Amino acid sequence: MNEIKVPLFDLDYGEEEEEAVLSVLRRRWLSMGEVTQQFETEFASTLGVRHALAVSNGTVALHLALLALGIGVRDEVIVPALTFVATANAVLYTNAEVRFADIVGAEELNISPEEVESKITPRTKAIIVMHYGGYPCRMSEIMEIARRYGLAVVEDAAHAPGATLEGRSMGTWGEIGCFSFFSNKNLATGEGGMLVTDRDDLAEKVRSMRSHGMTSLSWDRHKGHAFSYDVTGLGYNYRIDEIRCALGLVQLHKLAQNNARRSELSSEYRRILSGKEYNGIEIPFGQTRGETSCHIFPILLPEGCDRRSFMETMRQGGVQTSIHYPPIHTFTYYRDRFPGISLPRTESAARREVTLPLYPTMGFGGLDLVVQTARQALIAARKEALNPETQVERYPFI
Repeated sequence: MNEIKVPLFDLDYGEEEEEAVLSVLRRRWLSMGEVTQQFETEFASTLGVRHALAVSNGTVALHLALLALGIGVRDEVIVPALTFVATANAVLYTNAEVRFADIVGAEELNISPEEVESKITPRTKAIIVMHYGGYPCRMSEIMEIARRYGLAVVEDAAHAPGATLEGRSMGTWGEIGCFSFFSNKNLATGEGGMLVTDRDDLAEKVRSMRSHGMTSLSWDRHKGHAFSYDVTGLGYNYRIDEIRCALGLVQLHKLAQNNARRSELSSEYRRILSGKEYNGIEIPFGQTRGETSCHIFPILLPEGCDRRSFMETMRQGGVQTSIHYPPIHTFTYYRDRFPGISLPRTESAARREVTLPLYPTMGFGGLDLVVQTARQALIAARKEALNPETQVERYPFI
């Protein structure tokens, strides 16, 4: 196994994160408390939104968002298929059904507003958009469709902390925005997530549901603000802890400068990969709207290239790559549950997509190694594509 010289992602962690964790340990309060409240307050202020509620991960943020909106049995929610499976899973958790919508195309891997409108039925109650790679969806068009049909909009902003459109933060356009703080995200705490909204009624529902439907938290009782509690509805244990929130605060303070660094690296990738020696590679989001968070850097290999060969050559050269994403409707569970779904633009892009390394501590030397190796990998992938013995893939999207 060749040594990985340039990983797909890496953390910008240092002494500040270490001290933040030690500070929590010294205070000897690990469950949701004052650090969580500070993280929520600063996150809300950063986005310019009334409420930010920290939860255990981005998936449960989506689940709580849908529950707060009253999504349930016999309802339908329109979602993209080119996203992590959690986006659709959260809908099924509510006993509603998903309706998959296609993307705009190879030039823009976000959900298509025209496709969204074509999927609306009398049972449709909500639309989930996912800002792929941190590149804003066409929110003005989507919000107009939602208003016309009386639908709620939930933003899966897992890729988009710090991204904006028309001066508004992603996650604040719809009724609810959901963020993930998984280890590979722009704001990383290992696990963890945040739900944001301007609606007081939705915030109150989520606040209760994330902690068993209880009327007070352990922290409230510890501080003497309450002495007992009632349970006013069915809730869940979707709480976050103080250690993750302490890490989140430090990462939040680094977010703007780290996103700016991601943008610099992305621009350099685009400049180099547009050269003639990379002929055939397509780079989505060449025409972007708003300000992106540059979460990942996706490329589309030329039609007919052998992607497995490309990725293997990259790994042999010490560069880690990935795929974002195998489309949800192609997974065994979803094929069996929703047979016969065809999303031609999603499927075409997904077959060719490869994600190159991108993280704020990545140097231009590392980027040079990536693009040099990519040139060699492209040659190898084209040669391998001519070999008929290698063209049968049992799992074409994995």
